[in-house]
Amino acid sequence: MAKEIYEMMQERANITAQLREVMNRNDAEEMNADDKATYDRLEKEFDKLNASITREQKQLERERAAGEVAEVQRDNAKNKIVDMFGRALRGDQGDIAAYRNTTQTLGTNANAGYLTAPVEFVNRLIAGLKDDMFMRQICDVVGPIGNAQSLGYPTLTADASDIEWTTEIAAAPEEATISFGRREFKPQRLAKLIKISRTLMRHAPSPDQTVLDRILYKVEAAQENAYMNGAGTNGPLGVFVASANGVPEARDITSAAAAITADDMIETKYAVKGQYTRNASWVMHRDLCKTLAKLKGSDGQYIWQPSVQMGQPDRLLGAPVYMSEYAPNTYTAGKYAAVYGDFRTGYMICDGDGLYIQVLNELYAPNNSIGYLVEYFGDGAPVVGEAFARLKIKGS
Repeated sequence: MAKEIYEMMQERANITAQLREVMNRNDAEEMNADDKATYDRLEKEFDKLNASITREQKQLERERAAGEVAEVQRDNAKNKIVDMFGRALRGDQGDIAAYRNTTQTLGTNANAGYLTAPVEFVNRLIAGLKDDMFMRQICDVVGPIGNAQSLGYPTLTADASDIEWTTEIAAAPEEATISFGRREFKPQRLAKLIKISRTLMRHAPSPDQTVLDRILYKVEAAQENAYMNGAGTNGPLGVFVASANGVPEARDITSAAAAITADDMIETKYAVKGQYTRNASWVMHRDLCKTLAKLKGSDGQYIWQPSVQMGQPDRLLGAPVYMSEYAPNTYTAGKYAAVYGDFRTGYMICDGDGLYIQVLNELYAPNNSIGYLVEYFGDGAPVVGEAFARLKIKGS
């Protein structure tokens, strides 16, 4: 509609210019018959267009006002559902029944009954995961893939040989080494049952936030552990797991001795090609961070660079360091100590179909508890092995 009004205004401006042209031709004398007829016709067209523009503008204003009211009503409806869900989390039977009867939720009385969390609650949980979990910040996150059974990702299994210089009329050398593979990401189920005291929930000032915090912690911990150490069976494949389908053993750098030195960290960093170092990061346990913070290079300067900006990670040899409680911290022969690489290019996290939360109000009533069943479907794995290098402790 706005486009139509603009076009009519353009046409009105054109008619105005034509009226001015006729008036200028007859400025000093009476209009002749032809100009008078032209002037009268243009004037009628101008008045008709002007009336149409006024009507359309008024209608546009009415529709805009109606839309604002509708938007407020939708927001109020959402807030009402969220508030009702928060009260239902306390286990109050009246609120449970009212929440189940709303059209925005799914719920039955089967198996002691459950409530399905509203979209707003789930979105807050997903946003919390994105903000708190460093792997979701530094890796390539795709999805949700919805109803798809899997997501195929093409991989380069063997690179092409270098292009060769040749003579002007000779046949171009044929490429015979390049080959491609395919990684399959399937929505794997991550589930956790969290039980919280009914008494605590009834007295909690914000029951939905209490539940949200616990679910956020549990989901985040499970995902981070899998992205570090997952075996790739019924779940993600971790960066600290040697696998031909992820980061192979060929990407391992063995320390020169049983104790990690600054030179070992330098060897690990420069085992990765230059094109990956621009966005590369370190991932390790805080125990190793503490050790490395004390190390000096051959120039006598500390290789560790403490962050001077709130919210920014420390740096090691110019790259940010992310600490994980699930990174290896048993520094014995043959164990991994740290991984360095371009996670944005090299590791993919695939979200299946979001998060599901069921609130089991009756099932654990004899124990004065309420159960919260959380389900997440997703996958993750390294997709470019050469984007990483892992530091392994020297064997005996």
